[in-house]
Amino acid sequence: MDKGITYVGIDSAKNHNVVAMLLPGRRKEEAVVFQAENTAKGTKRLIKRLQREAPGQLSVCYEAGPCGYGLQRQFVAAGIPCIVVAPSLVPVKPGERIKTNRRDAKKLAHHLRAGDLTEVHPPTEAEEAVRDLCRCREDARQDLTRARHRLSKLLLRCGVHYGPGRAWTQKHRVWLRGLTFEHVAQQAVFEDYLRQVEHLEERLQGLVSRLEEVSQTEPYREPVAWLRCFRGIDTVTAMTIVAELHDFRRFTSPRPLMSYLGLVPSEHSTGDGANRGAITKAGNTHVRRMLVEASWSYRCKPAVGVTLRKRRKGQPGWVIAIADRAQERLSRRYWSLVMKGKPHNKAVTAVARELVGFIWALLYQRHAATQEAQEQQPSRPRCRGTKTGQRRRG
Repeated sequence: MDKGITYVGIDSAKNHNVVAMLLPGRRKEEAVVFQAENTAKGTKRLIKRLQREAPGQLSVCYEAGPCGYGLQRQFVAAGIPCIVVAPSLVPVKPGERIKTNRRDAKKLAHHLRAGDLTEVHPPTEAEEAVRDLCRCREDARQDLTRARHRLSKLLLRCGVHYGPGRAWTQKHRVWLRGLTFEHVAQQAVFEDYLRQVEHLEERLQGLVSRLEEVSQTEPYREPVAWLRCFRGIDTVTAMTIVAELHDFRRFTSPRPLMSYLGLVPSEHSTGDGANRGAITKAGNTHVRRMLVEASWSYRCKPAVGVTLRKRRKGQPGWVIAIADRAQERLSRRYWSLVMKGKPHNKAVTAVARELVGFIWALLYQRHAATQEAQEQQPSRPRCRGTKTGQRRRG
């Protein structure tokens, strides 16, 4: 006999989880609320309690946050459906001014029963590890930029200027190592800043090398090699795209992917008027930043240089054809917008949005081809040594 579904909302925190259990037939105000420890043992005890007290099936949810996906993995391992929801898309009442953990847990259980929550696609542990490596490289790059700025602004305050040429070249580094200051304290600050820059450069190079090693392993080898056929996309950018999105099958068309990356224009329309603004900037900021940086290369005339030709060597012809079409269309799109008076940054953002469409077409076709190959794979023949495989002798 089906006794219904028990909906469970969890407000997850560092030390404790507040759990709201909405039993079948009960209203929101009658939810059973209790507290559980946010540890592996505490989650096991929570699962046993839910299985003991719930009269029928269980459906669990909690908001994505700094605690990660460990809670979801434990529930799924126990055979209990558990989804991680997007916090920014949870419905909010404008007039509600009181927020507590108990209220949040009840609200999640209520919205889960109503079907108003948007699920976040959780990565596997291996996918999350590679994603953390990509984000670690990005953090190291930001730290290096800050360290270089500190050193350059110190020299600017001291009235020390570098001559002709760009900064952070080999000549510039030789010039930096030869600088001396009159005051001992100032010399100590300069040496500390320079030492920090050199340390961060070594750290960044080590992370990039590690990322390149991972890109040569499965399942990253093929999609990364295909993405490197595009102009402006090399190993680091390709690995960031694959690691952050990690499953293109959930995007059935390019538009949901564009919206997920926050590259679609915002809109606030009412009545007969349509008011569109800047891009929403919702979703994954890491991939969006990488795509915008890559789109600046489409300002140049479509061409295949020595470096791009090396990256394309040995790749399928249909992949190169998609990359060539993207290069021609996006370059034409950029200059069309600029000639109409659009600012360069807006034109590049529009190019990045269309670049997402080409990337989706490439990787979605890869998943479709892989699935088709698996379906057409013949069944494994039986061994002759088994009873079912032995032929009858006349």
